[in-house]
Amino acid sequence: MGRLLLGILIGLIAWPLAAYIYFHFGFAPVATAAAPMPFEKQLAHMALKARIRKEAPKNSPLSVSDANYLAGAHLYRTHCAVCHGLPGQPETAIAKGMFPRPPQLFKGKGVTDDPAGETYWKVANGIRLSGMPGFEKVLSETQRWQLSLMLANGNKLPEDVRAVLQQPPVSN
Repeated sequence: MGRLLLGILIGLIAWPLAAYIYFHFGFAPVATAAAPMPFEKQLAHMALKARIRKEAPKNSPLSVSDANYLAGAHLYRTHCAVCHGLPGQPETAIAKGMFPRPPQLFKGKGVTDDPAGETYWKVANGIRLSGMPGFEKVLSETQRWQLSLMLANGNKLPEDVRAVLQQPPVSN
């Protein structure tokens, strides 16, 4: 019994000490080009999915309409395209330098298979340790929903909305 307790005590001390040494002496990857830490992706995805499942709204207060899609497209170009890209445009230098890499929302499936409430939660709250900012204090609730509805339906947008999204980015 004494050996078991000694083993537990050593384990309780060794793991936190090893973690401290890992971070304190610079073994943890912190550069955007570095490989992720062990279990980093799994733990981050697990926590994000659980939080969204618990907090994401189930229904939009806005109707699906061309006017809301168009407003969402303009908001997307202003606030999101620099990281998440535009249809038919190459990935930006900013997006290439981020870790984790932001998904290019108009290439592949994007977020069109996600419920609008899930996208709304991400737009409002951001995603910690990913570079994705929260827009709750920047965009109104209506604007966040317009953006989320447009993205959730990105694969079936009307032609005038797609035309707005396909315009080349404005360079400063």
